[in-house]
Amino acid sequence: MPRRLKAPEIEEIFKRFQNAVAEPQGELHSVNDFTFLVAVVLSAQATDAGVNRATIPLFKIADTPEKIVALGDEKLRDAVKSIGLYRTKAVNVMALSKILIAEHGSKLPNTREALEALPGVGRKTANVVLNHVFGEATIAVDTHLFRLGNRIGFAMGKTPLEVETKLVKVVPAAYAKNAHHWLILHGRYVCKAKRPECWKCLINDLCQFKPKTAKPS
Repeated sequence: MPRRLKAPEIEEIFKRFQNAVAEPQGELHSVNDFTFLVAVVLSAQATDAGVNRATIPLFKIADTPEKIVALGDEKLRDAVKSIGLYRTKAVNVMALSKILIAEHGSKLPNTREALEALPGVGRKTANVVLNHVFGEATIAVDTHLFRLGNRIGFAMGKTPLEVETKLVKVVPAAYAKNAHHWLILHGRYVCKAKRPECWKCLINDLCQFKPKTAKPS
């Protein structure tokens, strides 16, 4: 069990992340707020790269709820069939599009409750949208953040919600808006699940993970 990091150590971690990448960006392709929501819904249990391969051509012909509905079920399924669980996801995208038209004037609602009421939108997706679209300091705990919270030692928990709750409390306010992106990118490219690349980690001396992974010879 790693030692829980102290506040000055957590501050230093995010200071280093900011110094390395001042304005971190997500890697999902989108052209507006609606397509961002669709991309996040499609990204569940899928890679961003895989989702982008499907959505880049899709969003060229359907970038609004009305255009998704006009596309029809069969064409929407065909457009996203390269993505895992595509049938269920296509049903959700079609359903949420109709709800946005009928209940929200085709705009994304700006509350967690309203977002989570949309088909295919859970807490994690709602957090991503609230952060990216509405600028809220939410933290969406995916597999990367869950791993990092426990491995690094600043937000240990047995469930994503427990890790999220602790992260929200310990991440300094100055870094809260971008914390989600910094941690995802760190988990995706450095602090990998099976073999973290500790030798190139910029928070190596603060992270509680042991033993550190040695650089391949």
